[in-house]
Amino acid sequence: MGSAVITARAAATFEPVGRSVATARAFVRDTLQGWGYTDVVDDAVVLTSELVTNAVVHAGTTADVLCLRTEDGVRIEVSDHYPEREVPLQRPGPGFAGPDRENGRGLLLCASLASRWGVEYSPAHKHVWFQLDLPERPVGIRSAGPELPVGLLPVADERVRVAVVQTDGAGSVTAWNEDAAYLFGHAPDQVVGKQLTDFTAWPQTPGTNTGIAEALRLSRWEGSYGIRGADGRTIPVYASHLRVRDPHGEPSTVCLLVRDYERAVLQSPPRAPVSDASAEGRKTDPFEIFIGSPAPDDLDGLLQRTVERARDMLDADAAFLLLATDDETELEVRATTGLPSARQRFARVPVEAGTGRYGSARMPAVHEDLDMVPGAVPLLGGTGMRSVVTVPLKVEGRLTGSLGVAAEAAGRYTNEEALRLQFAADRIALAVESARLGELERLRRGSLSFLVEASDLLAGTLDRDQTLALMAQMTVPTLATWCAVYTIADQISEPYLSYVLHEDEERIDGLKALLSRIAPPDPVPTPGARIWPAPSEAAHQAALRTSMRTLGLSEPGGPGPGIGTTLATAAAVGGETVVLPLVARNRVIGMLTLGKPSDDHFRQESLELAEDLSRRAALALDNARLYSERMAISQSLQRSLLPPELPEVPNVEIEVIYRAAGEGNEVGGDFYDVFPIRDGAYGFAIGDVCGTGPEAAAVTGLARHALRLLAREGFGGPAVLERLNAAILDEGARSRFLTLLYGELWPQGDGSALLKVVCAGHPLPLRLRQDGSVEAAAEPQPLLGVMEDLDLYEQTVTLDPGDVLLCVTDGVTERREGTRMLGDDGLADVLSTCTGLTAGAVAARILRAVERFAAEPASDDMAILAMRVPEPPAA
Repeated sequence: MGSAVITARAAATFEPVGRSVATARAFVRDTLQGWGYTDVVDDAVVLTSELVTNAVVHAGTTADVLCLRTEDGVRIEVSDHYPEREVPLQRPGPGFAGPDRENGRGLLLCASLASRWGVEYSPAHKHVWFQLDLPERPVGIRSAGPELPVGLLPVADERVRVAVVQTDGAGSVTAWNEDAAYLFGHAPDQVVGKQLTDFTAWPQTPGTNTGIAEALRLSRWEGSYGIRGADGRTIPVYASHLRVRDPHGEPSTVCLLVRDYERAVLQSPPRAPVSDASAEGRKTDPFEIFIGSPAPDDLDGLLQRTVERARDMLDADAAFLLLATDDETELEVRATTGLPSARQRFARVPVEAGTGRYGSARMPAVHEDLDMVPGAVPLLGGTGMRSVVTVPLKVEGRLTGSLGVAAEAAGRYTNEEALRLQFAADRIALAVESARLGELERLRRGSLSFLVEASDLLAGTLDRDQTLALMAQMTVPTLATWCAVYTIADQISEPYLSYVLHEDEERIDGLKALLSRIAPPDPVPTPGARIWPAPSEAAHQAALRTSMRTLGLSEPGGPGPGIGTTLATAAAVGGETVVLPLVARNRVIGMLTLGKPSDDHFRQESLELAEDLSRRAALALDNARLYSERMAISQSLQRSLLPPELPEVPNVEIEVIYRAAGEGNEVGGDFYDVFPIRDGAYGFAIGDVCGTGPEAAAVTGLARHALRLLAREGFGGPAVLERLNAAILDEGARSRFLTLLYGELWPQGDGSALLKVVCAGHPLPLRLRQDGSVEAAAEPQPLLGVMEDLDLYEQTVTLDPGDVLLCVTDGVTERREGTRMLGDDGLADVLSTCTGLTAGAVAARILRAVERFAAEPASDDMAILAMRVPEPPAA
């Protein structure tokens, strides 16, 4: 990082799988937040997401992420192991990717967001780095106070003692002077090396989150807190902190502390208006007079202080400030005082409420009595305010907001007050607009990071229910207090309430019951959010009915939820509710409903972000639906290729075990069948079609159904296979080689079974006798689907009581572990240990031996057909 001093580092490696992108984002976010670098977290997360995606998704390699911290910023390095790709050059033409293209987008974002960035290549790595600098923080100002009479000077002890304490970058005390020992009673050797936080009593101020650890990291800080003395008492002190670097370049903080009542020794005097007659017409900045100094850094703090100063300036009962939307058609309430802010915050009012001068927010307006002009200021309806003055906030002629003050008495304000307020508004308008643009930029970067993570999560599943859950969990509580997802199966179906979520889990059941009782929103394809008042109205009506029933003012309506549950549900959904259509492939497939609690409203930025999310969620939901439909069709078709159930064969045990390789497959290229042919005769088959996919499945279905049809027409085994061979060859380019073992079974009256088998290119069936010997029960013959003329013959096998006939596909015999293969001999060895077992136990032992032969999952289909003639029961 050049000459910058690295103060901390963190590194992690991520595997080339899709979920690594989200894990890398979480790693960078946690690291930077732990370092206190929240100002650059969102930019760092977005850039890391793009660069890690390039590595683990597009390049298909592991990604090494390294975070380096300095005092001025952070540098993040992402390395992959695919150095052959070209460096996108920033020049016209295709060399540099556009924002809508995947290729090179990460480098384009680096160029846009990072302070510095670069790409480095080595024989084994590609190395992309970017640096984000922290925003500069002011370190204070010089100031001077007027010359005062001696009587007005602050009082101090006979000797003013200034404790000087120095800490290192970790907050440990490195220096403790004599005045510190005197004031607090701790000798230097008792505190050096310990954390300063061990001796401080930090005030817990509501609404702030700055602690002593954060204060020590600021470039300059002043304020009050306490130091615990050796006698256990807490001594109030006033402190001034200055962040410095020691000779080795390490961060250090110097703390000057005095007794709190002697704060004048250290406290910077407040800035006051300058009055100097010789200053050649210099005037105090009107902004500083109105807003005070220093001005708040955050927008909400600036707006709140503005309304408070405006109220005090005109001795009003209430004040409010609204900011204009980008199209200047609406004003959004952002700060109020003296009004129910929780009810009004983020509410919207139109810029043009009428045609007259007093009906427009673009010009100053004075209302002497609102009772005479109902609705002139919609924000003040029902608040008891009578007189009001409003003035616009404008920047370069463009309306950016409106500032107003109001009083409960009529006739309080005239044009003179309007001019004073307009003068103040002109001073504050530019600062407000600058802070608003800064807030919008932060929101934009946070939204980009949110959408990147949401897209990654939604793309990671094809399960419909999980997609619905993700949609709701991403909006609650980030964008809304509660969420409901309606889905539409087809164009003639009504919307169905599919998922409900509330940030308070105890409210979910009540919310679901409420939404189930009201008609769903209309599936309007118009993009954007629209207000849906039905939930709020239904909740308040239910609460009213329950209250009246409780008070005995209405007839009992039967059992229902208690007053507490009903009121809680009404409060949970009583605010603004919006509906966003879920549109995918030019069809409305559902609605995303977002809600706020009582009297709360959505920010426009939140609705825009929700609209972006709804578009992504709709496509993910439709993809999940299509995948589920295709999966259901595939599984139904696959199941049709296997026999529904095995027939009961007299005096013969039959067991089949079938395993299809591949995720989501129920049927592969292997198949089996056992079926009755005619009285006393049964057919059985086990086969393997060459290849996989729909073509192999088509031959599987052809073979199984043709075998049943031909056998029941009275054809013998060779004739059945010869006709099946001709049917396969008739398929032309879709034909596949087929190995097939086909046989016919006749149970005999003496307890044995007679079999006639034809083995066409298939692994030979094995016969297990009672003495444990194993032998092939047939001879090999040509497979099907190759030659037109086949000379096939059948062989007769008699199974005596206790004998087993085992038929398998080559997925069993060709099971591999490295260079080893189970083979026919290995299968025979396993079968020889199955004497006396039932057919089901034989099939289970064979499958267990095959699975244990190799550690990796099977890559080929397997079918095992075991037939056993049981021994007669003992007399």
